[in-house]
Amino acid sequence: MTNPADKTILVVDDEPDVRTYLEVALKDAGFNVITAQDGLDALERLKEKVPDLISLDLVMPRKTGNKFLYEMRKNKEWSCIPVLIVTAHSRDEMGKGDLDEIMQNMTLSGPGVIEKPVNARKYVNAIKTILNIEIADEAEDPVAMKQALQEKLMSADKETLKKALEAFGKK
Repeated sequence: MTNPADKTILVVDDEPDVRTYLEVALKDAGFNVITAQDGLDALERLKEKVPDLISLDLVMPRKTGNKFLYEMRKNKEWSCIPVLIVTAHSRDEMGKGDLDEIMQNMTLSGPGVIEKPVNARKYVNAIKTILNIEIADEAEDPVAMKQALQEKLMSADKETLKKALEAFGKK
């Protein structure tokens, strides 16, 4: 059985907060993660290590996701790496044209596209689906547990927050 610890994901996104969010979600799920801030940086990361999957934003400075894919597909070693598009622009003029072009010119494995804002569990499960990794039951999934805990804490009152801190050994 394939294990997330045996897989490396390249996360390409120009927004530092989004890049960190996606990186943490993947690391929480057990994956090895490499990051890049745009398509140009991602090409450099590919020269250092070939990942098992690329999580790719479309709209970025210096080299867009579409231009990165074009360059990547020219290299025989890189051309078979599965790609998951993660974008906030799948339906607007900034990204729709690029996404349509990508969908016409290449085959994306599995879900293919995830729209921002990203749900961590859905993101990790999409990557697991593409890589043929078993998806854990939600009750056993650390990403799902962390997300559920964060949601509970965000809506908790002062007394509940105090109890939670006590449970974690903090006063």
